[in-house]
Amino acid sequence: QVALEESGGGLVQAGGSLRLSCVASGRISNYATGWFRQAPGKEREFVVGISKSGDNTGQAASAKGRFTISRDDAKNTIYLTMNSLKPEDTAVYYCAARYSTMYYIGTRSDEYDYWGRGTQVTVST
Repeated sequence: QVALEESGGGLVQAGGSLRLSCVASGRISNYATGWFRQAPGKEREFVVGISKSGDNTGQAASAKGRFTISRDDAKNTIYLTMNSLKPEDTAVYYCAARYSTMYYIGTRSDEYDYWGRGTQVTVST
């Protein structure tokens, strides 16, 4: 098992940037990991993911060119760097981890075994 804890959320103006962190209680390199988000009244959706190997990443269409996932194995931490933020990016952001083969990235929330509690990101106009 692994516990996940997100941080770094907050209020930012449209066009700004934020970096979210997710610290794992165990070796993050044992898992494929991802970031999801959930806006009020909407379903939780995949944002970005990184494979267990660490060298394969995937993004939702809404994140391409703006959001990047990275991982620091020494710190057991994954990051979500978000640039050019838009009001529609406002949501609670969750990190998630799953047991996986080396290169697979899950894009459905039901593929993930462990979740953090989330961190709120609010983008103002």
